[in-house]
Amino acid sequence: MSVIKVMSENLANKIAAGEVVEKCASVVKELVENSIDAHANNIKINVKKGGLDEITVIDNGMGMDEEDAKLAFQRHATSKIYKDDDLFFINTLGFRGEALPSIASVSEVEMETCKNEVGTYIHIKGGEVLEKSLSDARIGTKITITNLFYNTPARLKYLKSEQTELSNITSYIERLALSHPHISFTLTNNDNVVVKTSGSNNLLKCIHEIYGLNISSKMLEIKALNDDFEISGYISKPEILKSNRYHLITFINGRVVRNNDINKAINDAYYTYKPDGKYPVVVINIEVDPTMVDVNIHPTKQDVKLSKMDSLYNLLYETIKNTLYESLLIPDAIPKEESEEVKSSFIPLTDYEKIEGVQTTFDLGEVKQEEVVKNPEFKSLVLYPVGLCLGTYIVCENDEGIYLLDQHAAQERVNYEHYLENLKNDKITITDLLVPINIEMSQSEYIEFMNHHEVFDNMGFKWDEFGINTICIKSHPTWLKTGYEEESIRKIIDLIISMQGDFDVIRFRESVAITLACKMAIKANEHISMLEIEGLLKNLVKCDNPYNCPHGRPTIIKFSIYDLEKMFKRAIN
Repeated sequence: MSVIKVMSENLANKIAAGEVVEKCASVVKELVENSIDAHANNIKINVKKGGLDEITVIDNGMGMDEEDAKLAFQRHATSKIYKDDDLFFINTLGFRGEALPSIASVSEVEMETCKNEVGTYIHIKGGEVLEKSLSDARIGTKITITNLFYNTPARLKYLKSEQTELSNITSYIERLALSHPHISFTLTNNDNVVVKTSGSNNLLKCIHEIYGLNISSKMLEIKALNDDFEISGYISKPEILKSNRYHLITFINGRVVRNNDINKAINDAYYTYKPDGKYPVVVINIEVDPTMVDVNIHPTKQDVKLSKMDSLYNLLYETIKNTLYESLLIPDAIPKEESEEVKSSFIPLTDYEKIEGVQTTFDLGEVKQEEVVKNPEFKSLVLYPVGLCLGTYIVCENDEGIYLLDQHAAQERVNYEHYLENLKNDKITITDLLVPINIEMSQSEYIEFMNHHEVFDNMGFKWDEFGINTICIKSHPTWLKTGYEEESIRKIIDLIISMQGDFDVIRFRESVAITLACKMAIKANEHISMLEIEGLLKNLVKCDNPYNCPHGRPTIIKFSIYDLEKMFKRAIN
């Protein structure tokens, strides 16, 4: 007797459901993607108890006739691919012909759909058709799912709480709305509106509808293309950061996707604009020839592989980096409230006056143009240094408000870019030491240093072995800070000793620059003169990124006149 047998259609569908339908959000995803493929521009998702009790999706798409409505629930029946070659030109969201039969095999489904003058009603439970009849002639489709996983207890017990299931549904609908700003989405839970977008086809407005004013007002538009890819969307200023990568939202040809290489390009572009472990809010669509994208990796079709990833990486990295570089990124000390309308015509109750004899005038624009060609918006600021408070924060003012600069963070940025530029320079100038510096190490440290000493040599240091586990430094590059030569050399040697695995010269240079920048910067609670303040500001404006220290902390923040007047109740909303 044969042991191998062909499984029933119903059992095959239940197994397929295990791949396609994992939770309530999976059901919503498949149904809503079908609505989008049906060219709907208004989609309503109504759930009860986070989808645990009921999921209903209503669209105004093209609908189906009676024959197609019944075929839709047969496995491998689809309107989206017909031949092998279609797998390489996928422009639709759903395409396998597995979603509806898989859902129907583990739940109770009621569908009303209409394409012409007569509608069709189908009632299916556990994959069996219980009823098929005529229905109202409303163009579009309405599908209601109840009793999810009623016949697969193993799946049922792994459903989460109402709030968790609702959170999963909400997060996906938000991403879908951002990828299709021309479609109006409405998500309700227990008749309470959770997400609502207008379908205005304005991506920034859609970002505002989902994230609110505080984030949408801090977004920067990007748009670029090369021979292989075209990218467009919005990235947040570095002051808007999240604690995880979840808000790095990317689409490929309108499909919500996950790709570690894309996320890396975005994160690398923000390097030194933000602290490690923090991530910006990003909404980017990537247009590419469908033949260069493989979406067949996982049934959810969100994990993708791309051809010419290096080309895309460079396009994303350069575009985001240049956008940040060209933008004024001074954060407001007081975030804008959702209900607050910031009025450009605001007039304070008293005129803003500069007190003669108190301020030292410092015009960032006075720096010669040939010396500074970076950050024109920041360079055009006219700041009036007032002094130093708490021994740490430089206070400046102008006609727009008050600016506070963290002297340590600002000096770190200046130092970092100074060291990095010198480390990249192939022409090394060195100076001989009148009194050589001896660096003693432990046996293990000495061994590690000798294994990588060529890195030290290439930086311009001249040295000899001197006794046991000791080296004698005779010359060093001129860019070391005067008076701190020995401390700087010890820091560099420590970094060389700590090198692990394959040597990355770029990362090593950055580590050296960051370490020396921090150690050689003005410290907090260290009082500096007005002349030193002016010198620091002039050096800061020359930086590629004057807004953040190399660790990503802000160097400068702004209190607008409106913020101050409001805080002191001198402004009326």
